[in-house]
Amino acid sequence: MQNQNKPRRILISGILLGLGIGGFFDGIVLHQILQWHHMLTSAGYPANTVENLELNTLADGFFHAMTYFFTCLGIYGLWRSRQISVGDHASRLLFGAILVGWGLFNLVEGFINHHILTIHHVRSGPNEVLWDIGFLAWGALMLIGGLFLIKYVPSATLPD
Repeated sequence: MQNQNKPRRILISGILLGLGIGGFFDGIVLHQILQWHHMLTSAGYPANTVENLELNTLADGFFHAMTYFFTCLGIYGLWRSRQISVGDHASRLLFGAILVGWGLFNLVEGFINHHILTIHHVRSGPNEVLWDIGFLAWGALMLIGGLFLIKYVPSATLPD
């Protein structure tokens, strides 16, 4: 692989890692620790019966399997690019790409699941729309921050 392709590989790997990390954070913190929602809690399957909780747990498991897949792809991409140097800016490029991926996760998952399909909300009940908008704002800030970091990696290391 040519040296000029490494930044592209780092960007793609970082975005995949960001998608995975964002999904894991959402699933572990919001689904399991805080128990604010599960995948289908607003789609007619509130977690108020054992049957609905089992269905939501299964849906959460498929969600986690997807985030695990993204994370493994990102790690594999980084492993494949390990021997080609892009200089001192690889860490900033990778961290920026991870923020882009995490921000994209929040924006896509937030718009689709919270607003379009309404299969769940960040936190159901009073002010659920504000929680959903906050989730989108957090995603937008991560996306913008990641793009900012990537932009200021010297142009010689960025892909064409």
